[in-house]
Amino acid sequence: MARLFGTDGIRGVFGDDLTTELARSLGSAAVAVLGRDVREAPSFLIGRDTRTSGPFLEEAMVEGILAGGGHVIRAGIVPTPAVAFLTTELGVSCGVVISASHNTPDYNGIKFFGSRGFKLPDLLEEEIEAALLAGDGVTGARGSEITPRSSAPSYADHVVSAAGTRLEGMRLVVDCANGAASGFAPDVLGRLGADVVAINADGAGAAINSGCGALFPEVVAAAVLAHGADAGVAHDGDADRALFSDAAGNVIDGDQVLAASAIAMQRAGTLTGEAVAATVMSNLGFHRAMAEHGIRVISTAVGDRYVLEGMLEHDLALGGEQSGHVIFREHATTGDGLITAVRFLSLAAEKGVTLAEVAAAMRRFPQVLVNVEVVDKERLEHAEMIWAEVRAREARLDGMGRLLVRASGTEPLVRVMVEAETEEVAREHADAIAAVVATELNR
Repeated sequence: MARLFGTDGIRGVFGDDLTTELARSLGSAAVAVLGRDVREAPSFLIGRDTRTSGPFLEEAMVEGILAGGGHVIRAGIVPTPAVAFLTTELGVSCGVVISASHNTPDYNGIKFFGSRGFKLPDLLEEEIEAALLAGDGVTGARGSEITPRSSAPSYADHVVSAAGTRLEGMRLVVDCANGAASGFAPDVLGRLGADVVAINADGAGAAINSGCGALFPEVVAAAVLAHGADAGVAHDGDADRALFSDAAGNVIDGDQVLAASAIAMQRAGTLTGEAVAATVMSNLGFHRAMAEHGIRVISTAVGDRYVLEGMLEHDLALGGEQSGHVIFREHATTGDGLITAVRFLSLAAEKGVTLAEVAAAMRRFPQVLVNVEVVDKERLEHAEMIWAEVRAREARLDGMGRLLVRASGTEPLVRVMVEAETEEVAREHADAIAAVVATELNR
């Protein structure tokens, strides 16, 4: 059996890879593992995004936890980072998010946060998976559901307090991806004084991430132009990402947000270690901008959990991904799209400049990403024909670009990324490598 937990929890098509039976067993297994060597039964806070499969998985997860003797608090529809925040705020043993993040509506997922608000380490996930396979978890003592004080507003208050300044005078478009941001992002930005136009914010789970949100930032960019706005923000389904558009409709990615934030924090004396954590997918332009300002880059594997691990290991205040996951450690324990939005927009508001001027902290090299569907992504590591092609392409770039080939942690894909001085050159190399990947891994 393949490992259940991927880069970001368990994820799959609802009713196929991810069933209510699996969710129920997973709940009981989590109680068994997290309840070891503790006097009191563990407690779980469960939140979800707007997907239509969410309530079914939630009910199954709750039943599994209760059957295992654990206690449950239901947070309802909330962003993923809200679960991380509320887990520590309410003092529960574990946070559970039912979401497939940026994936299409037919997918869903389950991920866990520990009592300190950090995603569970790989080793603990492996223990939960082993307990599930062994059928551990059901006990004679049934747990109970707990009704806490109203919790959702406290997360919104937390986001508002994280802003560097108010956003008075800004006209903003926010794309909520028909997901968990719908009930939070427009309100938070409005409370900070912005004039907010919300799009894709009806919370319709059947349309979550469908042609909108952080995976389609050109949508918010077009809306910015249509509404004559100063900027746009695009979240994904569970609101742990944020991408942006400037007033001219130019998309601003996570690398640009991270670069501008790092430089601003360095000037303010809050960039611990004079360094920032970023994944191997970060743009070459980001690395050059950081070098120009004397800021070290700690490279990590893809996934905000690995960014956080790098931040904790090196005691860093800032880290993030090109995809829009950014972690401001002073304010969050995981990627938080709403906090990223208020922090980045604050940089423009504080200086009285446009978002384009803030984003100009780095020059983005043209980047081409090709996702190759494969039968067996596990064979990539030892596919010598692929790596021979990679080495040949690296030699041809001769230091004037960068390339990366890696297996997706959540889907049957191999991702081929190439950066170069021009998009045409990047495309040529990416397509050549992708062709070899398709041939070698689909035999």
